[in-house]
Amino acid sequence: MKHLSIKVAFLLGAAAAVSCGNMKQIKHQPYPEAVRGEVVDNYFGTEVSDPYRWLEDDNSEATGAWVAAENAVTQDYLSQIPFRGAIRERLTELWNYAKESAPRKHGDWWYYTYNDGLQNQPVIYRTKTPGEAGEVFLDPNKLSDDGTVALAAMSFSKDGRWFAYSAATSGSDWVEIRVMDTADKSLTSDRIEWVKFSGAQWAADSKGFYYSAYDAPKQNTYSSKNEFQKVYYHTLGTPQAADKLVYEDREHPLRYFSAWTSEDGKWLFVIASEGTSGTEILYKKVSEPKFRVLLPGFEADYSPVDCKDDQLYFVTNRDASNYALMKIDLNRPGQPETVIPESDRNLLEGVGTAGGSLFAYYLQDAQSRIYQYDYTGKQVREVALPAIGSVGGFDGREEDTELYYTLANYTAPATIYKYDIASGESTLYKAPEVNFDPELFTTEQVFYTSKDGTRVPMFITRRKDMKRDGKNPCLLYAYGGFQINLTPGFNPSALMFVEQGGIYCVANLRGGSEYGEEWHRGGMLENKQNVFDDFIAAAEYLVAENYTSTDKLAIHGGSNGGLLVGACEVQRPDLYAVCLPAVGVMDMLRYHKFTIGWGWAVEYGSSEDEEQFGYIYKYSPLHNIKEGVKYPATMVITADHDDRVVPAHSFKFAATMQHAQAGDAPILIRIESKAGHGAGKPTSKRIDEATDMYAFLFQNIGVPYRELKK
Repeated sequence: MKHLSIKVAFLLGAAAAVSCGNMKQIKHQPYPEAVRGEVVDNYFGTEVSDPYRWLEDDNSEATGAWVAAENAVTQDYLSQIPFRGAIRERLTELWNYAKESAPRKHGDWWYYTYNDGLQNQPVIYRTKTPGEAGEVFLDPNKLSDDGTVALAAMSFSKDGRWFAYSAATSGSDWVEIRVMDTADKSLTSDRIEWVKFSGAQWAADSKGFYYSAYDAPKQNTYSSKNEFQKVYYHTLGTPQAADKLVYEDREHPLRYFSAWTSEDGKWLFVIASEGTSGTEILYKKVSEPKFRVLLPGFEADYSPVDCKDDQLYFVTNRDASNYALMKIDLNRPGQPETVIPESDRNLLEGVGTAGGSLFAYYLQDAQSRIYQYDYTGKQVREVALPAIGSVGGFDGREEDTELYYTLANYTAPATIYKYDIASGESTLYKAPEVNFDPELFTTEQVFYTSKDGTRVPMFITRRKDMKRDGKNPCLLYAYGGFQINLTPGFNPSALMFVEQGGIYCVANLRGGSEYGEEWHRGGMLENKQNVFDDFIAAAEYLVAENYTSTDKLAIHGGSNGGLLVGACEVQRPDLYAVCLPAVGVMDMLRYHKFTIGWGWAVEYGSSEDEEQFGYIYKYSPLHNIKEGVKYPATMVITADHDDRVVPAHSFKFAATMQHAQAGDAPILIRIESKAGHGAGKPTSKRIDEATDMYAFLFQNIGVPYRELKK
């Protein structure tokens, strides 16, 4: 089966660019009237007003009317940008390439996902032999009329007979688990509801699976606080009401619990956490009635890798900031033994298993390195990767002799390679056909100094013919939190920006774990301001080194990255021309009161703690907006079904910014319908959002989008 696309080379320069003419000055309509209430909260003697508290009720008529009016202002403004259509056209071209995942074997079939270019959701195919024409196994695009139902998780039973998938509607974190019979691709009667942050963990005998669920919300489905997650076992062919309660903790309502099983079916584990970092592992034989604590929490992280010969192999940062692989005897648990020791320099991101080998994923300055080991911890080889970038796929079955992995970077989408486990040889399996010339672009890694002297890395992707004259449009992106590492990856919209002569920069701030748990802890709790300092220093570096200037610099981030952009905007409004905070945590004093926001307290701290309130209040974006300040052009981005970071954060931030703005730059909010926090968003909505974001960016740095000669 061949999927063809036309590769088009573009030449950009004075002779190749068609200017859209002089920049048209656009005026936004008056902002909708937002009544300022008189709500005041007292935090340990500090009175904090919350005039837009009413916007937290996303079901009220008043909030609905405000949302509709704000969207009308935003869409009116965007519709006046003359090159908005040209941006959409080019983004559609760049997105329109075949995207395929590495194949994985389950039963007698090899399964993979495939998107022919602009399909809203990737389709699951299967084939008897990799490389040969596949057949459609499941097409998620048929689960809804508009592509807004997506697969959040999927898993196969050990015998390959059953396939479970978790379906999310409109981007919500709530999913429904359904099961298919792989023999005839029929859907079974099994239906599991009110599941969040869980898929199906199959039992070794393939007769059922474990999952984690909450009680059905009694009030608002998308904003009510979620408590008392429980682990259940579901037997195939029975109703959910008959599922067996496997584990619950009535004393700790704000903990997550997930099940994990050994391949031989002998052992069952429950991984507990009180938030986004720090875990505890409980265990028992499946035949035993009660769980016991194996690895106590919650000061360190423990991630199971394999259970072999009654030995649990796990990755941990306990006494190992850069992580190590350990094992513990389940029959006589004592002090864990080291299998792969902590590296002095590189972060051990995780460990996969396949063909009797362990594959260690390392990060060296935020770039992937893969090492193959045996189960004694003896290194077999470093895997010779074909290029620099981010790698995935070194995982499989015990009996596998080969596996398939992907490699991607900022200027190339995921390319698939076949790996021979015995010889260590990689061969090209499939490379995507793209609608641009990769030879025009390059990525460099630089290191800059933050406020406290910390050395921070940043990737800079640009055209090879770029001149460092301080006149280039620049987009700075970062995240900085929750141990999340930003590694090289392909983004069609960022490539469009670079194609236009822009510079796309990704900074690896503290708060991630690019350099281990110490790097993470340097950007959490009382150290959170370090993250903002790192980001501000990145912006200052780009200006000082003549990559760009303050009137051509835009900043962007989502979720915790939205908090980052919001905090940096109110701290240094003079430093940027455009700010693009997406689905951000803007109200740091009340975030824990919605859905699963309480789980972030281990990262941020809580306003209910006097000491923690003190440092949170100092940077909370919503509470540090000042009247009479000239803020940069801002487009806040959120969605109506975001039940991770509820849209009230963005609503209140936008309303407050509009009230406080002393300058002429627009403060707009774009509120997507039938969308959530971002995962599973259909291609059509991704292109729509990117079109509006980049149209707003180009318009407000005074640089028109230029159509390119082909």
